[in-house]
Amino acid sequence: MRVSRLTDYDPEVISAEPMIFRTASFQDLDATTLYALLKLRVDVFVVEQSCPYPDLDGRDAEPGTRHLWYEVDRRPVAYLRMLEDAEPGGPVCRIGRVVTAPEARGDGLAGQLLTAALAAVGERPAVLDAQAHLERFYAKYGFAASGPEFLEDGIPHVPMRRG
Repeated sequence: MRVSRLTDYDPEVISAEPMIFRTASFQDLDATTLYALLKLRVDVFVVEQSCPYPDLDGRDAEPGTRHLWYEVDRRPVAYLRMLEDAEPGGPVCRIGRVVTAPEARGDGLAGQLLTAALAAVGERPAVLDAQAHLERFYAKYGFAASGPEFLEDGIPHVPMRRG
């Protein structure tokens, strides 16, 4: 997966706070940053959404994985990861773990991260499993439902595809 363009991506900062956009491979993450990213994911997906599941699925460390996030004072406030998945028609980018800290919601950060990820993906296909209540959000970025709704860890999800 070519994601080198992410380092040149300059998203519009839409918050008054001094916010920094970052992207890194697993190997480029220092221990403090990795801990902070994983803590944000656990705080929202496991604690807030009452969904005890194994967030550490081994995919964060895969060679093609990219981690994208916004941070304020070295604390992540929004995050997503990009994986490379194999499909019969060729590789696709799988976007997942899209999360925003409660205090940063409503500022458009998830959309900015998604825009950055899709800029790196280019014309190649991208897939994700959206929580069902977010289907319209992802549709704004060109994703369409690609299968029936399903339950994942007790939460309704919709498989979606772009391209």
